[in-house]
Amino acid sequence: MAVHEIAVIGGGPAGMITALALARAGRDVALVAPAQSSGDHRTTALMDHSIAFINRLGLWKDIKPGAAPLKTMRIIDGTGRLLRAPTVSFRSAEIDLEAFGYNIPNSVLVGKLSQAVETEANITHFQEAASDIDIGRDAVAITLASGESLNASLVVGADGRKSKVRESADIGTRQWSYKQSAVVLNFEHGLPHGDISTEFHTRGGPFTQVPLPEANRSSLVWVMTSAEADAMVARTPEEIAAAVEERMQFLLGAVKIDGPVQKWPLSSLVANRFGKGRMALVGEAAHAFPPIGAQGLNLSLRDIMRLSRMLDGIDGSTISSRTGERYDFLRKSDVWSRTASVDLLNRSLLADFLPAQLARSAGLYVLSAVPPLRQFAMREGVQPMRGIKALFAS
Repeated sequence: MAVHEIAVIGGGPAGMITALALARAGRDVALVAPAQSSGDHRTTALMDHSIAFINRLGLWKDIKPGAAPLKTMRIIDGTGRLLRAPTVSFRSAEIDLEAFGYNIPNSVLVGKLSQAVETEANITHFQEAASDIDIGRDAVAITLASGESLNASLVVGADGRKSKVRESADIGTRQWSYKQSAVVLNFEHGLPHGDISTEFHTRGGPFTQVPLPEANRSSLVWVMTSAEADAMVARTPEEIAAAVEERMQFLLGAVKIDGPVQKWPLSSLVANRFGKGRMALVGEAAHAFPPIGAQGLNLSLRDIMRLSRMLDGIDGSTISSRTGERYDFLRKSDVWSRTASVDLLNRSLLADFLPAQLARSAGLYVLSAVPPLRQFAMREGVQPMRGIKALFAS
């Protein structure tokens, strides 16, 4: 029977980054996950604090050439309602950043992380699924699909919404769905994006264009009702391109769809707790919500940062049987505040209630008109508490 300090279950970006972070903190890590497929055409926007973490792990130099900087983030009210918010542009230079973050094709991110995992001396990669996970008081016993078994002092669930680790720990979830889906695609455009990401607030949800590394290519996440999404993906590429051009108010000129058009139903999930005994949850095993405000993997990386700080093994310390409880306590406020923020933003766009429209419009107007408040909001959007720390520094 193989024995490791930590077993990470799940081989997506969250699982691989967890394994790498803990391995480079001096821990002996088993990564239990089949090899990743290359069929994901989506992109991931990582904010500045996430990029800094990836850089500390020594990964950013290999990922950066395939990423696009996000230097300006623009919000345009496309609801067509009576009370319309002003256009607001957030520029990273206002808060002394080269970029708010970078947009990375998932194929690039997964490819570079996979290479790093396979060359990391402190990681043993079992390229198969876990068939059984027994979380005991003194150790965690894991049985692989092949019948092989291994023991660990801690198991980390990075195995997504249907987490087997979470189920094995008998942890429930709170789940809710939206009558919306996200249409996801990449497209070419006639005018350069200029490192500007534009988000149109529409009645069906956000329509978010995000730059890709090439000056005339962008990714798109278009949230709309589920029925509209079904109809959209059934259209020809030329018809979809015309719809994108119109929704973007022709800001980027002529559009051509580049690659497949995918549809993802929207829902949210939060685990009732994020750790228990010798178990901790990260990523979508702990929390999952719609692709709004670039929060998904950024929140997952904050899970991993917290866990890796707790489990720094350079001093040879053993892993406590209370690690899960401590981790749960430290992650609750961040996860729930971000989940509530994303949910509130999405519901405010759908609301026809006049006071809700007024509040949203007034909030964007104040941000556009008051630079210190806009700068505070930008810093908080990049990293929780960053705006508050800047206020005290001032």
